[in-house]
Amino acid sequence: MTKVLILGANGQIARLVEERLLQENSNIKLTLFLRNASRLNKLKDNPRVTIIDGDVEDTDAVVKAAKGQDIIYVAMVDHDSNNKITKNVIKAAKENGIKRIISSNILGIYDEVPGEFGDWNRQQVSWGLRAAINADSLLENSGLDYTTIRIPWLNDHDEVKYTVTHKNEEYIGVSGSRKSVADVIVKMIEDPTLYVNDSIGLADADTQGLNRPVY
Repeated sequence: MTKVLILGANGQIARLVEERLLQENSNIKLTLFLRNASRLNKLKDNPRVTIIDGDVEDTDAVVKAAKGQDIIYVAMVDHDSNNKITKNVIKAAKENGIKRIISSNILGIYDEVPGEFGDWNRQQVSWGLRAAINADSLLENSGLDYTTIRIPWLNDHDEVKYTVTHKNEEYIGVSGSRKSVADVIVKMIEDPTLYVNDSIGLADADTQGLNRPVY
């Protein structure tokens, strides 16, 4: 069994990931860490699920939750000015012998988004950009097998359709579905060698060249 700790487990993408893993892969167990654990009560009787009520900025709680896990998926972007979330994840991974980290981030942390949309995006994310950049840098230099996922502007379209770009490549597209982001996360959990030590962007390539997100 592969044991996966999901931090921020009540997020919209996280819930899509959880649903797919529980339905499609019987060899995976989930530990779901979130504030107000009652929000995931519908999963509490699933024998492959453990639910923990906790705060991702509580170092001891994150370290304890990570015990016995194989993968940590961070389902929120670390906008903390001191990057407490990312530092806690790295500490928890190292203290528990976990190598594989999958972490959410925003597009634009390398100035990789071109054109008018890139300018607009930079303005929209400016308040949290420094923390997001630092979170990616901390993971890159952690010695862990990490993947940063630079998430596009999201919509709830049913279609799973995306193009992956890598660090130092121009970001392709402006928007994508939550189901598309969940799909790439599920693939990495099922094949932990996928996109190791990489920072990937993903979006629907059909939205390339647009000046604003597609909702």
